[in-house]
Amino acid sequence: MLPIKNICILYKSWFLLILISSCNSNTSNNQIIIATAANMQPAIAEISNSFSKKSGIECKIVVSSSGKLTAQIKEGAPYNVFISANRKYPQEIYNHKLGLTTPKIYAYGKLVLWSAIDSITPSTSLLTNYNIKHIAVANPKTAPYGAAAIESLKHYNLFDAIESKLVFGESISQINQFITSKSASIGFTALSVVLDKKMKNVGKWVTIDTTAYSPIAQSVIVIKQNAKKNKNATAFYNYLFFKEAQEIIKKYGYSVHE
Repeated sequence: MLPIKNICILYKSWFLLILISSCNSNTSNNQIIIATAANMQPAIAEISNSFSKKSGIECKIVVSSSGKLTAQIKEGAPYNVFISANRKYPQEIYNHKLGLTTPKIYAYGKLVLWSAIDSITPSTSLLTNYNIKHIAVANPKTAPYGAAAIESLKHYNLFDAIESKLVFGESISQINQFITSKSASIGFTALSVVLDKKMKNVGKWVTIDTTAYSPIAQSVIVIKQNAKKNKNATAFYNYLFFKEAQEIIKKYGYSVHE
């Protein structure tokens, strides 16, 4: 197993429990809770706003790593739709008979190397440089983009040389905080993050060749709840594959089935 340095952990379990409890107690019959992997947060926020305007169904979004969200769903979290960063976790939910639908791929993600330090121009060859002290990577055990980052480092024969520099975060959200706060010199994140209008002018980034890691096939599943919730969640699930939602997904750098 990879050694994981838990620094600056921002998402404590008690916070998640409070969030889930709050969502559960305040949820109306015309509201759904969308559990989304951190890389999809900007796109899902935009898609859910569009969906709500058209359908009148309110959407609340809970963001974490795909692995963490899977664990919460198994423990009974009141989520209605699970937007994962891979196929593995929705399939796991389906295998546990918690899914209303079979998992379906909605997008293919892309990995980037990003730094908020002006003097750094990101490249994989730079990672071994003495001046690069910390390289941020999402936990590969729970975050698909973290697994892709480790796979890329091994592809370029860099992993052994820089393993001591790696600092791990729970999800892409935490990695983004490490990078933007400059706690890490550089880090691996999703292309969707750096294309978000809030981040477009922050530092520099470079895409990692998609041949360096396995395709990041991201899938979605509807979680079984009550009849009303199931109906509304299925409506959102279907909307995710409509052209307008797919165009939003593409705007954030993802590939989709045409």
